[in-house]
Amino acid sequence: MSQGLRLDKWLWYARFCKTRSLAHKMCGQGQVEVNGSPTVKPNTFVRTGDHLRIKFGRISRSVIVLELASRRGPAAEALELYKESSPPERVDANEVVSANTRSYGYRRLTKRERRAAEKFFGRR
Repeated sequence: MSQGLRLDKWLWYARFCKTRSLAHKMCGQGQVEVNGSPTVKPNTFVRTGDHLRIKFGRISRSVIVLELASRRGPAAEALELYKESSPPERVDANEVVSANTRSYGYRRLTKRERRAAEKFFGRR
């Protein structure tokens, strides 16, 4: 077996994810790229020198794997596992549609509109 560590474990050890199950989901959703190719399997092996691109919503981080850990240690140890290859990239806020915004015409009816609709459909 070659020297390496599962991607989901490494993300958890390096404290990119709060739990290993969250790291597992990130890998499964294609939010992590290893050496430029997107991964959908959390059991992809990571080796020292690999370039990772990790997407967190509107933020994307590019890191280089420096070490493989054997446990999830304190934050100071986690910082020694990787090196930022570029500053975090942010997506323009105008390009992202907020989850709270609704499309035009999609809103709750007023009391008057609801009564008119009920009258029109013969429910009242």
